[in-house]
Amino acid sequence: MEGPRILVVRLSAMGDILHAMPAVLSLKRSFPGSTVAWAVSPRFRELLDGGGLADEVIAIDRRSYASVREAARALRGEPFDFAVDFQGLTQSALVTAVARTSRVFGLRMAEVREKPAALFYSETVETRSSHVVDINFELAEAAGARQRIAEFLLPEGKPEGVLPDGPFVLASPFAGWTSKQWPIENYEVLARRLRHEARVPLVLNGPPAQEGALYAIGAAEVHISSVAGLIDATRRASAVLGVDSGPMHLAAALGKPGVALFGPTDPRRNGPYSPLFSVIRVPGAETTYQRSTEVHPSMRAIGGDQVYEAIKAKL
Repeated sequence: MEGPRILVVRLSAMGDILHAMPAVLSLKRSFPGSTVAWAVSPRFRELLDGGGLADEVIAIDRRSYASVREAARALRGEPFDFAVDFQGLTQSALVTAVARTSRVFGLRMAEVREKPAALFYSETVETRSSHVVDINFELAEAAGARQRIAEFLLPEGKPEGVLPDGPFVLASPFAGWTSKQWPIENYEVLARRLRHEARVPLVLNGPPAQEGALYAIGAAEVHISSVAGLIDATRRASAVLGVDSGPMHLAAALGKPGVALFGPTDPRRNGPYSPLFSVIRVPGAETTYQRSTEVHPSMRAIGGDQVYEAIKAKL
């Protein structure tokens, strides 16, 4: 039985792509025989390749004319029955316009991140949920999803670099906004305590661009990898320490136990979507989504002893 062709647009970032996965799976399962094409930034396609969720991955690199031209050719190939824009930006809405599908679902103008995006939608959706995953579920339901499947279909990843043979704690200290990071000097103290008291190493993961900063942290082991290597390392970790960033949400999606440190962003909206994660946020922390180049005071207020005890309890 041949079902509809569905275009999903969520170009970036890692955590947001992960948060859209359950909604996309719910759509796919609600339309037997459907085909899902996912438009995504090339740097994150490793989240989708081989995972079984996207039947077709359309990589769009805005900085490359050749990439944009190839993506436009794919979008204008076999027609789509409808499109869902899970991003709510003008650039993501433009992707649906290039596809020339008459039915485009997106959030209403009051909810999208960039208001002009809503002008491209044929059907806009008002949501009532708090968490991004649940907001995406509501958007998928408006497009025809008849059930909510809280599962994340992810590829296996691939081994990269060297990891400890035994148990280890994995952490990715950096985030897209510096304000969401825990002070980098705290990781050295935590690494020493974990090694000397809990007898497990702390492994710090990051892409090649962060290699110098990670190796400057003493006592911890460093693992430099691609997204596929991060997936593999996360699967092998005993527990994960994260901030509000893609690697933490990846760990939650993979069902790993962990601890998430939150400061300016609200965990009710952006927290780990997993019962195996604990969230630490100081009482009275200011909620703000302004991107800052300084660590937010509420992240500095999170004590090392509290973090150590929380991680130890997950091992």
